[in-house]
Amino acid sequence: MRITKVTTKTGDGGKTSLGNGQRVHKNHPIINTLGELDYLNSIIGWAEVESANESYSRELKNIQQDIFNISGDLSLPNSDVSLLKEERIIHLEKMIKSMNEKLPPLEEFILPGGSELNARLHIARTTCRNSERSLVSLHLEHDKNKIHAKYLNRLSDYLFLLAREVAQSENQNEEHWELEK
Repeated sequence: MRITKVTTKTGDGGKTSLGNGQRVHKNHPIINTLGELDYLNSIIGWAEVESANESYSRELKNIQQDIFNISGDLSLPNSDVSLLKEERIIHLEKMIKSMNEKLPPLEEFILPGGSELNARLHIARTTCRNSERSLVSLHLEHDKNKIHAKYLNRLSDYLFLLAREVAQSENQNEEHWELEK
């Protein structure tokens, strides 16, 4: 489905159409999850524009494509179409493993922040967790493709490690949570 015009006025009564033409209320669990994914995609785009590293930028743009693929899958209920491929999870897992091997072991929880890009990546990570919770709720109500939850779970790990890698590349010291202050 391609958008040919933005203002259709068909949603004025509180309903919207899914990709298969089905009309649902705008507070339907699928629409809520699609909204969470749209927000996540925007936050990742916000982080990407701050990245001067071409490799980070390319990865973040590919992730944005993945999120659109998840949204496309969700907007076509009862379809066998799967836009998100298992290879994308495998790719994230390889990236996670590579970053983990290069980063020092965690000693404590890390305070988000340090630089603009680092803070944006932590916001993307927490937004990803919100999207994941919404997706899991949707899966409990409607038996959906479990690959999506697996992808979002890996993505939040990836974003956390990417924030750590950015901090290291910018020679920032990670600030840790202090139990008693």
